[in-house]
Amino acid sequence: MNQLFETCTIGPVRLRNRSIRAAAFEGMCPGHAPSPELLAYHREVALGGVGMTTVAYAAVEQSGLSFPHQLWLRPEIVPGLRALTDAVHAAGARASIQIGHCGNMAKAAVAGGRALAPSARFNLYGPVWPRAMDQSDIHRVAASFGRAVELARDAGFDAVEVHAGHGYLISQFLSPATNHRRDDYGGPLVNRMRFMREVMEEVKEAAGSDIAVLVKVNMRDGFRGGVELDEAIEVARTLEQDGADALVLSGGFVSRAPMYIMRGAMPTRVMGRLMTDWTLRAGLALFGQTLIAPFPYTDNYFLKDALAVKQEVKLPLVYIGGAASRAAIDEALSHGFVAVAMARALIRDPAFINNLAAADGRAAACDHCNYCAARIYTTHMACHHREPPPARLLP
Repeated sequence: MNQLFETCTIGPVRLRNRSIRAAAFEGMCPGHAPSPELLAYHREVALGGVGMTTVAYAAVEQSGLSFPHQLWLRPEIVPGLRALTDAVHAAGARASIQIGHCGNMAKAAVAGGRALAPSARFNLYGPVWPRAMDQSDIHRVAASFGRAVELARDAGFDAVEVHAGHGYLISQFLSPATNHRRDDYGGPLVNRMRFMREVMEEVKEAAGSDIAVLVKVNMRDGFRGGVELDEAIEVARTLEQDGADALVLSGGFVSRAPMYIMRGAMPTRVMGRLMTDWTLRAGLALFGQTLIAPFPYTDNYFLKDALAVKQEVKLPLVYIGGAASRAAIDEALSHGFVAVAMARALIRDPAFINNLAAADGRAAACDHCNYCAARIYTTHMACHHREPPPARLLP
């Protein structure tokens, strides 16, 4: 029952306890740079007791951007990120940053050109018609992941999380639903993993011995024709072989099955109210609950699949998915996961971990309404019960 508050180690990094603030998009990076609000939120979560907090989705290059308020990891923003990691460290927590590329979800207005993808297939959820990446694109983007790790070190991060799930670019290469290539990067799984392995080679070389490398992967894409558990297990084995320090076991596809990731229903009325484009508002009103189909929420909703992966690999695994109560957290940790990751519970209550220390059996106040998720497409993350602390209140 006390496992949550034991220290744990992921690669070269030691955490004060077994809790991680998951990489959930904050929407607090106007101009693709960290804001005082981003610093304030992660500092608050660190003060609230987590072992490590993860800054979400930093594009490794401009072509990987889909929103104007999304982080783009480049040299000029390093000082701002260093201020964030200094604040997190001063509060006793470790700091991680998720690095990735959104592939066929990129928007030309912010990405600087047409979206890149494994195959030139229309993405209805963009809506975007990407171009298929050629060999020079593949090598350049893989190298950009390595440079992102170097920048993360300069910014004071203890770890990086490579985003290889949720229908982002690496996931698009892995999934037979989005990878229709006929070269060495398509077809059988061993080929569909090739881009991921090239990224990992660059990341591990850049990480050296002082940066922990976590990888977020899908156990299932969440729709017919996508990655299923058998292939996910082979992906996990390959990442273990390629030197990942830990895997974050998730599922779902932002552009096909977004609620498979979070569970529950998306409040499309909230999304529409915040959108300025009337055509998007109208589309959401008419087709929102069809395009963004709900999935039932239960505590520890990914646990069964995560245990199946755990039987096949030996590297540390981070459990994520419905760890929203002390009972759910204890259950996950009892199976030998190195840590549990959570997001919505810490949006509703950044001090959730400290509060767990004071009250056995406590559940998060989050009601899983997904208001926070509905906001991030157009503005910053927030719970409908509370707004983030004003940055001006911080020293």
